[in-house]
Amino acid sequence: QVQLVESGGGLVQAGGSLRLSCAASGRTSSSTTVMGWFRQAPGKEREFVSAIYWTTSVTYYADSVKGRFTVSRDNAKNTVYLQMNSLKAEDTAVYYCAGKLGWYSRSSHDYRYWGQGTQVTVSS
Repeated sequence: QVQLVESGGGLVQAGGSLRLSCAASGRTSSSTTVMGWFRQAPGKEREFVSAIYWTTSVTYYADSVKGRFTVSRDNAKNTVYLQMNSLKAEDTAVYYCAGKLGWYSRSSHDYRYWGQGTQVTVSS
């Protein structure tokens, strides 16, 4: 089993920055190869934001956040980060980190492990 705990959410003005963290524990190395970030706004479906491989550090981004968000990982700490800059009101959502084995995917249905989510609110 893998446990994921997100932190770092909060309220920020448009144009500001936040850094989210996702601490993984348990059988991380044998149960996950890719870590993803997803978000869900009220009344909307959960959508892909970014993903990163633990080993190669190859990254992927949704078009809506490319150039503003940066995903990274610290293998020694089993932690994945999402640095969010130039935040917009439309970035307001609950942000989730998730883990899966195998190839990266943009579908939330492919991820087995999920954190509880952290709220990000951007005021305009």
